[in-house]
Amino acid sequence: MEYSHRYSVYPTRQVAAELDRHIDIHRQAYNYTLYEYENVDADDIVSAYKHHSRLPDWKDEFPVFSDVHSKALQRTVTRFYQNLTGLFEQKQNGRKVGKLNWKSPREFQSMTYSQSGFELKNTSGRRATLWLSKIGDIKIRYHREIPDEAAIKEVTVKKETTGDWFVSFGLETDEADLPEKPDVDSLDTDNSVGVDLGILNYIYTSDGATVDWINLEDEYERLCREQRKLSRKEHGSNNYEKQRREAAKVKRRIRRKVLDYQHKLTTWLVREYDAVFVEDLDVKGILEQSHNARNKQAAAWRQFITLLEYKGELYGTHMVQVEAAGTTKECAKCSVETAKPIWVREHSCPSCGFECDRDVNAAMNVLQRGFAELGLGWPEDTPVETALPTDTTSVSAKRVVETGSPTLNEAAPAAE
Repeated sequence: MEYSHRYSVYPTRQVAAELDRHIDIHRQAYNYTLYEYENVDADDIVSAYKHHSRLPDWKDEFPVFSDVHSKALQRTVTRFYQNLTGLFEQKQNGRKVGKLNWKSPREFQSMTYSQSGFELKNTSGRRATLWLSKIGDIKIRYHREIPDEAAIKEVTVKKETTGDWFVSFGLETDEADLPEKPDVDSLDTDNSVGVDLGILNYIYTSDGATVDWINLEDEYERLCREQRKLSRKEHGSNNYEKQRREAAKVKRRIRRKVLDYQHKLTTWLVREYDAVFVEDLDVKGILEQSHNARNKQAAAWRQFITLLEYKGELYGTHMVQVEAAGTTKECAKCSVETAKPIWVREHSCPSCGFECDRDVNAAMNVLQRGFAELGLGWPEDTPVETALPTDTTSVSAKRVVETGSPTLNEAAPAAE
């Protein structure tokens, strides 16, 4: 299994200048790979692996390419072909896309060491040191340890638009070292949960709990103020650059708050339940709708689902995505579909009379479809039969405790 850990790094002024220089060399290597791909008629310009064989000739013709680590240079060539593959896949899916373009300095702000050329050392407490070949030592804020069973496969150093530096360690853990998932036949409605994603409340669960969405109003108001100030600066001036960084810091704070919240929430779900079922949302299509797009984008549903997927593997929990269409309309008790405008917040079935919150009803349908995906029958003792029709337990976003703590319900037992 592959995943990554990200840390803040604090290079000295001299090391930061060297990092900038190395990243710019890699940018030139990326652009030269594109040039050769488009202009050189050679049999070996067909794949990243074969393009690597041209790198010794590059170094003879352009000695600057010898200043960076050889494995990192190979990884930059591979990066071009990965982008090319992504572009081809989009074309295969019927999307209208152009071609890869040369990267400007602002568009290329990272480099990756693969397999060798790096070493993580002095990992004591919350500090550590990263050594990079041909660059030197960089201090790291080591806020969480890398698991003993995980091997570091690659290291990516990136400069954010705020000017801050970060490093991501690409980790790999053998399947044998991961926790074993519970037997499918042991799953029931007590140790499994269906999750419906929302906006007013971030998630609704099939056992009647809701978790509020974090309040980002202050952050968005500040972002608007900083962007208004930016619009009044002369583009390209020193004041413009300073203000651009201020706006970028606010955006980064919003991203961090959302990601931190999602990490805590997904960790609770995979620790609390043996199986978590969630809708397979067409996020791109949802964002293209004409209403409420900003809130939907801020919810970062696809990021939430991705976190659930890899944490399910890490913690030994079944995580299954199910068909999202019709979960709100369909009655969880009798399966009769009833159309509901968005402002109707309760489900009331005209066929069987079952009533509950519309999103909890959707979560129950997600749970039922999840059992079907795993080839299980729908248990006789279901949340539809046992839950009170309209009562739900609301958990404030403020009560989503830090990762590694006890369950959310234990941390916040009272309904709000």
